[in-house]
Amino acid sequence: MRTRSVVSRGRVGVIVAPANPSAEPELTRLLGSRADMHVARFPVRRGLPLAERLESYNDELPLMVYAFDGLPLNAMVMACSEPRYLLGPDEDREQCARLSAAAGAPFASSTLATREALAHVGVSDIVLVSPYQPWLTELAERFWKTAGLTVTQTVQVRAKTGYSSYAVTPSELISQVELADVPEDAVLLFTGTGLPTLPVLGPLSTGNDRLLLTSNLCTAWWALSRATGQHVTLSRVPHRSRVPAQGGHVPAQAGPVPPQGSPVPAQGRRPA
Repeated sequence: MRTRSVVSRGRVGVIVAPANPSAEPELTRLLGSRADMHVARFPVRRGLPLAERLESYNDELPLMVYAFDGLPLNAMVMACSEPRYLLGPDEDREQCARLSAAAGAPFASSTLATREALAHVGVSDIVLVSPYQPWLTELAERFWKTAGLTVTQTVQVRAKTGYSSYAVTPSELISQVELADVPEDAVLLFTGTGLPTLPVLGPLSTGNDRLLLTSNLCTAWWALSRATGQHVTLSRVPHRSRVPAQGGHVPAQAGPVPPQGSPVPAQGRRPA
């Protein structure tokens, strides 16, 4: 990420699931030099069925906002999408508003951050890319439809070992999205902060007019705009051919750009 001027760094509190392998590495890269990230994890709940474990995260969230024990934060996010699909969009937003008041800092779930990012770029139709079990993918699809979006296609992604965002590899993600015959001008929403999405943005958007948004990208955009106190724009880049740039690197990233800040990698096209 590029820094165009010296500004004070913000502080972002991030709440994640215990075994999430991707949220911290990706958010660290996306926030870059503009904000420091401080992380707290939900308690481990061994032996619980997935649905009960997700419910426990929602139940424990009001206490988790106090896990930073007075550390001054400019923004706080729940980097965990799955539990929020057990709720409706309105309930999700209302709880985030209550937690903002309780924490004394702006708070958003990854799903709320994604809703605001989609509204920011003017998106109404999406292709939903989900690594979840089928029943949870159905809840995710219902969530986004209830939020006012049109889900034109759902791409169910599966790791070799089963349905798990933590187990899907970038190569599996790329190959399964390509096999799904997604339109060349589609908006793809990759749900799941545990999904390794940064490595797939270039391969899946090069040579077409797709816009690729991810849970981590949208969460970083939301957090960065609050933590810096600056307006952050989710930019889109024009159609790119598959011709490698100098040195063999295929340009991949574009993204939210503060007026005097640095971009968080997003991917895609400019609005017509």
